[in-house]
Amino acid sequence: MSAVESAARPPAEARPIAAPRQRMGAHVYSRPPEPVYFPEAEEVPETNRHLELRTALYLILKRELAHAATLGSDQFVYWDPRTSKKRLAPDAFVRLGMPHRTFRTWKIWLHGAPDLGVEIVSDSDEGEPDWDEKLERYRAAGIPEVVRFDPEDPERPIRIWDALEGDLVERASDDPDLRACETLGLWWTVVQDQSLGPMLRLARDREGHDLLPTPDEAESKAREAESKAREAESKAREAESKAREANDKLQAEVHALRAELAQAQGKRKARRRSPG
Repeated sequence: MSAVESAARPPAEARPIAAPRQRMGAHVYSRPPEPVYFPEAEEVPETNRHLELRTALYLILKRELAHAATLGSDQFVYWDPRTSKKRLAPDAFVRLGMPHRTFRTWKIWLHGAPDLGVEIVSDSDEGEPDWDEKLERYRAAGIPEVVRFDPEDPERPIRIWDALEGDLVERASDDPDLRACETLGLWWTVVQDQSLGPMLRLARDREGHDLLPTPDEAESKAREAESKAREAESKAREAESKAREANDKLQAEVHALRAELAQAQGKRKARRRSPG
């Protein structure tokens, strides 16, 4: 070190003391980490019809799949831990392989990407990104099956995109299996609801006859089945009562015939014993 350098650099005891650095784990860092804030909700307009359509679909899915899948509806789905701006809020989504549980937000780096995402078009989507941008978000999030339902489109109410080679590609309108839900092994269909109009539903058959029931429908069917069971039980008891009554009548007739027979036999014996 030269004399100039030595003179220019103050001795160690005269140097200003640097602010202590924070030790975290096995290393020393210049500052603590600044966590990224991931909002749980955001105030956005939603029509009552849209709310009921997505809630109905969510409840149908939950009733059918809660034992084998976690389901969400309108919660934020984040796919980049570095920013809260990369997010989606599907009207319904399904992650297979884990029983249903409650959660505030869905972070893909912790729980994996949903296997299915559903969007229901609504007038409230005016403030939302356009569909191409939203679809790009689904692609970036790695969601392999995306369903778009537009209740106001009588020609193509259901459109579906599948993940192919890192892209999301829409199924052709003439695809014979257009409405197949590959993720769930079910079929999408549209049902005309008396109060809501066109409603997105799932069925076990291609024709859409064997619908997955809503909770109200399931409860109604359960009550109907219970009523039929009680009716059948009542008829069984009535039949059993009639059978017992018929058996008692038959036993009484047999008893009367036996008494009559015994009386006749007694008379014959009496005639044999009497002198000729």
